Amino acid sequence: MGLKAGIVGLPNVGKSTLFNAVSNSAKAQASNYRFCTIEPNVGLVDVPDERLQQLAALVQPEKIVPAQIEIVDIAGLVKGASKGEGLGNKFLANIREVDAIIHVIRCFEDENVLREEGAINPVGDKEIIDTELQLKDLETVEKKIQRIEKQAKAGDVKAKAELEVLLKCKSCLEQGKSVRTLDLNSAELPAIADSFLLTAKPVLYVANVDEASMHTGNKFSEALAAAVKEEGAEMIVMNNTIEAQISEMEDADDKQLFMDEYKMTEPALNRLIRSTYQLLNLQTYFTAGVQEVRAWTFHKGWKAPQCAGVIHTDFERGFIKAEVIAFSDYMQYKTEAACREAGKLRIEGKEYLVKDGDVMHFRFNV
Repeated sequence: MGLKAGIVGLPNVGKSTLFNAVSNSAKAQASNYRFCTIEPNVGLVDVPDERLQQLAALVQPEKIVPAQIEIVDIAGLVKGASKGEGLGNKFLANIREVDAIIHVIRCFEDENVLREEGAINPVGDKEIIDTELQLKDLETVEKKIQRIEKQAKAGDVKAKAELEVLLKCKSCLEQGKSVRTLDLNSAELPAIADSFLLTAKPVLYVANVDEASMHTGNKFSEALAAAVKEEGAEMIVMNNTIEAQISEMEDADDKQLFMDEYKMTEPALNRLIRSTYQLLNLQTYFTAGVQEVRAWTFHKGWKAPQCAGVIHTDFERGFIKAEVIAFSDYMQYKTEAACREAGKLRIEGKEYLVKDGDVMHFRFNV
């Protein structure tokens, strides 16, 4: 589906370490100096989903294919990025291209890891990034206002409506707030759709703590949590280095022993990936057969033909019906045939809103 989440933050907060941990297909350079990452690294990430394994255990397919999302490791932003400092324009352009932001913030003390911003201050670090994104958005919004003001004054109804929304965004940004806090409705969003505003993107915060604080958090992550709570965003506490070590282990037993040692029930990365998936407003349906059990990604609120189109555009174009089994029913009756006999296999049409976890087959004709 081409949806991307971008990892952002100040230099040396653990962004590339996190990317290396989270990405199946790429390894970013992680070094102790500013602007180590210049070109954004991109990796495809498997979405952990126990339901996929449970289906596979019943069906015994030749292949299991998880859902994936794209993660982009964007270079460290600095104060003044909105004015071009530290290759700022390039990095802000990289953020413009993603659909959601994973904001990594340093919540640990370590004199061996460079820091030019002074004492550890997660709330201050968050505000530096917020301010730079807000300043860039303010510049973008003001340019668009100048462009459509004349049209609005001349009586253009569409321009008038857009101008009203843009002025609301301008006022918000001038107050040092992000556009996402306005919670614009579906009628207002088209006014800013072509502006790709940085602060309109949903954000997930990662508090990168020291090893001793990975389960409990610390004074730094607690301060950050209080700041994040005000904007209703989610925050995950984790130690990026530990997560990177876990991700490098290929042997499942070694990985389990390592996690047992650190009293972990699962990698924190799993929570991060699942939360990012939800942040992008994504859900999963499954196809299950002897050749393949597969998780397919769709947007919450999509109807059956749109979901069919995720597999192939012909499926959407020639959509006739969908055969649907609820995941809980599949688990209870164990096979598609048993679900059919129990009346748990439903035939749904074009208006069916697909539910997270549906097991589906599509009938189509082109």
